[in-house]
Amino acid sequence: MIGAGIVGLACAEELVRGGHDVRVLDPDPGGGATRAAAGMLALGGEAWHGETDLLRLGVASARLWLEYAARLQAASGVNVDLRTEGTLLVGQDHDDLRQVRRTIEVLATEGIAFRELDRPGARADEPTLSRVAGAVLLPEDHNVNPRLVAEALLRLLGDRVVRTRATVLDGRVCLAEGTEFGCDAVVIATGAQARSLVPQVRPVRGETIRLRVIDPPSRVLRARVHGETVYVVPRSDGEVVVGATEEEHAEQPVATLGTVVRLLHAARTLVPGLESAEIVEITARHRPGTPDNGPLLGVTHSPGPVRQVLAVGHYRGGVLLAPLTAQVIRAHVEGGDIPAVARPFVPSRFGPHEISTAADHWKDPMS
Repeated sequence: MIGAGIVGLACAEELVRGGHDVRVLDPDPGGGATRAAAGMLALGGEAWHGETDLLRLGVASARLWLEYAARLQAASGVNVDLRTEGTLLVGQDHDDLRQVRRTIEVLATEGIAFRELDRPGARADEPTLSRVAGAVLLPEDHNVNPRLVAEALLRLLGDRVVRTRATVLDGRVCLAEGTEFGCDAVVIATGAQARSLVPQVRPVRGETIRLRVIDPPSRVLRARVHGETVYVVPRSDGEVVVGATEEEHAEQPVATLGTVVRLLHAARTLVPGLESAEIVEITARHRPGTPDNGPLLGVTHSPGPVRQVLAVGHYRGGVLLAPLTAQVIRAHVEGGDIPAVARPFVPSRFGPHEISTAADHWKDPMS
């Protein structure tokens, strides 16, 4: 397994459960997009027109999370802070609310639960909100702390995780210090860094801001605030994660003044109580985007004898899709049946391409 973000770790743990001998190679386990992620399990909040297959993939994975989180907690002793209060989609003004209603048009066609709230109803449901135009409650859109999920998975995997860079060479894996060993299959789960191997993956920078606040919202807020998108995600320990930025470029992912100011302004407009919040951390990372916003899951052509399996391109859904991705990758490794909901996301849907077995899987300007 090359890559130890939440997707790579989940795949590795699932393969270990299946009796496989697994090594996970990553110079900074859990330090990529997983560290910046807000952890929204947004089966409805990410819905959009023309992405029905992706929506159904997300629904299938979201419905694994209650059992998945409970199993991780029981096995590792780490509370992953799964919160099931649901999510509010909020429109600050009437133009914003019209965009929110476009999302629920998609949910209605797929039978996903939602409840519309008028202005007084939104304030009654979430008293920390400012004077908004309206909202939609998504009771099945939960959230989890990705850093704690990664910690739980790292505990379960133990010394199977090796902090190193790796290269695949003609049937063997070569570590940065020169150690080599053979393998039957390599699973590539390197997030946005996979772009050096898979041209369909592109880096999309995102920034999150962690705040400490006395009176946080009771549930996740995903909003449009005078045209700006923002989310506010409360944690059980009083931390609040603010985010939603997306910028397409391949430079080093660093937080910028302009985007941070826009995020904080939108969040404070939505939740006035954030005015007195303590800023704890600002984090920038690249999300791994693809042409259709869906992941690449499955075996890809490679010239050498080692099968290479992709688990990349999860874009905004890495946390949401982790447990289902793990099952799908295990099925590919074992030659089992692939869940029907995952079949549209084979790498070949963008046309044939070949991964070089001589490539350094961490050779990337973002690393």
